[in-house]
Amino acid sequence: MATRYMVPALVPLACYVEKRRLGQDTVFRFEEEIRRSRFITSLGRASSREEALSFVEAIRGEFPDATHNCWAFAAGAPGDTACIGQSDDGEPHGTAGKPMLNQLLFGKIGEIVAVTTRYFGGIKLGTGGLVRAYQGGVAQALELLPVKEKIIPVFLRVETDYARLNRIKRVLSDMDASIAEELFAENVCLTVSLSEELAEACKQALMQVSDGTARISACERYEAEE
Repeated sequence: MATRYMVPALVPLACYVEKRRLGQDTVFRFEEEIRRSRFITSLGRASSREEALSFVEAIRGEFPDATHNCWAFAAGAPGDTACIGQSDDGEPHGTAGKPMLNQLLFGKIGEIVAVTTRYFGGIKLGTGGLVRAYQGGVAQALELLPVKEKIIPVFLRVETDYARLNRIKRVLSDMDASIAEELFAENVCLTVSLSEELAEACKQALMQVSDGTARISACERYEAEE
């Protein structure tokens, strides 16, 4: 799995209590007219199927009178097919959702959802024309989409005695590591997150300041208790 990749510089709708709120911080748009049909491509950020479908429903709610609201999402890292979906929404089978999804998967942006709204202008585009319109709209929107880098942290468990705790914490601060959890018992057990690039150097520094007494192990996944 990639430890860093680009994602839309947008806020997922799920971050709001009201999931149907749309604004410049949650949606990016590209619009064009093709043979009198109006195509509006809306891009959003989604790291799960639920977030993607919330975005789709929000766009449908904004354009309830549209002829079609076709959509696709790829909610993982770029090219990851573990969490994907698509819909032609009434267009001929395979002419909208699949071309849109293919464009998302072959792009270099992860955690993304696209909805292309069409207002029919009276001229049929044909199968090939529809594929080009839907895929092309997503492609052009992706080229203009503001993005930012997402870094997937690694987690370490660090066990130390109380006498060396301050030294340990200074190293963690120097390495830009965040303490996710502290457990106090006979010793102190810290769960920390940091970038993969700094993990090995951090381990070595921790062993040095603890005089070789720190116990360090990798955590594949950390979830805070609710």
